[in-house]
Amino acid sequence: MKFSPLRPLAVFCGLVLAFTVTFATSPAHAQAKKPSPAAKDNKKAASAKDAKKAAADKKGKDDRKGKQTAAEKRAADKKAADKNSNAAKKTDPKKDDKRTAGRKDDPKKSANKKEETRKTAAERRRLEQERRQAALEERRRREQAIREAQARKLAFERGLRTETISNIANDNTEGEDLQVRQAAVAALGDKAGSVVVMEAQTGKVLTIVNQEWAARQPIKPCSTIKLVTGVAGVNEGVIDVNDGRTKEIPNRLGLDDSLAFSDNPYFQRVGSSVGNPRVIEYARQLGLGRPTGINLENESPGRLPYGNHNPRIYSHGDDFEVTGLQLAVMVSAITNGGNVVTPRVPRTSIEQANFETTVKPRITIPQQNLRRVIPGMIGASEYGTARRNMDQSLGVAGKTGSCIGRNSWVGLFASVAPIEEPKYAVVVITRGERERGRNAAAIAAQIYRTLSPNIQRTNRNLAQTEFRLQPRNRIDVQTAAKAVTEGEEVEAIKEGDAGRPVIIVPSVRSGTEAAPQRLVTRTGSSAPVFPPVVITYEKEGAEKKDGPKGRP
Repeated sequence: MKFSPLRPLAVFCGLVLAFTVTFATSPAHAQAKKPSPAAKDNKKAASAKDAKKAAADKKGKDDRKGKQTAAEKRAADKKAADKNSNAAKKTDPKKDDKRTAGRKDDPKKSANKKEETRKTAAERRRLEQERRQAALEERRRREQAIREAQARKLAFERGLRTETISNIANDNTEGEDLQVRQAAVAALGDKAGSVVVMEAQTGKVLTIVNQEWAARQPIKPCSTIKLVTGVAGVNEGVIDVNDGRTKEIPNRLGLDDSLAFSDNPYFQRVGSSVGNPRVIEYARQLGLGRPTGINLENESPGRLPYGNHNPRIYSHGDDFEVTGLQLAVMVSAITNGGNVVTPRVPRTSIEQANFETTVKPRITIPQQNLRRVIPGMIGASEYGTARRNMDQSLGVAGKTGSCIGRNSWVGLFASVAPIEEPKYAVVVITRGERERGRNAAAIAAQIYRTLSPNIQRTNRNLAQTEFRLQPRNRIDVQTAAKAVTEGEEVEAIKEGDAGRPVIIVPSVRSGTEAAPQRLVTRTGSSAPVFPPVVITYEKEGAEKKDGPKGRP
């Protein structure tokens, strides 16, 4: 075997390597490699330094991150603040954090608060209950008051009717026309009121139903006073005699339609222009404010509104008081040529057979001025406030009235028929909650139908009579409805039914005719200026000695 010089070197290196491995794995060597305390401290210091450095790096990183999200953080903080603020608004301001903390900390205070809240709610419920109870009691009181008022009203209505029945039973019917009386009582029916039927030319009373009310208890004339105001306005020149318009006073309607529809403003303006003293004097001439002279006891003279300048006295009759007899005398004087007759009941057979007409001093108003109100009276019956149930073929002319007098509604209708030669004067006055002038006119219409066999219209063409009336077309109802804003019965216009043609009175004065005589100043005495003129008639119709010829 050949010897190699490198072989010993390899063996030596292997031995060295084996020795190194054995030494490293032995316990002694491991004990020798355990770190010392100093090394450990150094290692901890290094670790702390590394941790500090890492923390610094992290803080810097967090700072950078915080700077980047500052806007987002501020927005989030603001949003959170708004949310807290809204929550605080929704909650009771008293329930703030401190109070909440206090309640949580002090259960006694919380219990007291709950008790206080409970008492407040109970008090609120009690007050609400009291209010409801008070309202209920007030409602009951009102309902009771209404029931009592209705009961009083009903009792008052029954009292009026009972009084009417009693008065009618006590009427002195001696000398009356019992057939006419029966017709008047039947027409009045169950209404409270009175009826006067009189001959318009002579003053002979055919019947007075409820003489107590018709002669002894005067009442407010309501719109029937417009006849007096109209006559005064025409004679004083305030109303144009031709077309019935008021001079220098604006008004849509003339005299005819203002009477037919009872237009209050028209007559208030006219009466105010004429003045209180003059209007009162015209009323006295037409028979108001003094006894008629009828042969009944305790007749009332009525009342005139001395010193009252309220315009309502010329349209509503305020402060006037009249009787049914006085109204019958007034409409008779207007339509019979100006004769103010004295109504009388013929008590004996001699008076029945030979009735004597008594006439007071003749009215000093020219006839054309006095009769100027007749077309309006015809219009009231044909197309105005008195048209209901009226037989227009009978030639009825009249004036309605509606107002409150003697604590109740009053309905009046003063009329004559036929207008060409008036034979009858019929006056109806009713009282009650539902009574108006149209109701009184309906009663009069029924009476006229009973009297119709004795009503003969000798000349229906009034244009051929001494009235010198001319027909014209009927009024436009819509125009009247707009004009009569405060009329006695505006609803009568709105219901339509304008009726037949109406009539106006043109001027009949010539150029040589004297101007209308004006009235003298009112005197303090109510006695007639001249003694009454008595006109008597023989059976043959011839006039007696020293007596003017008259109508039978």
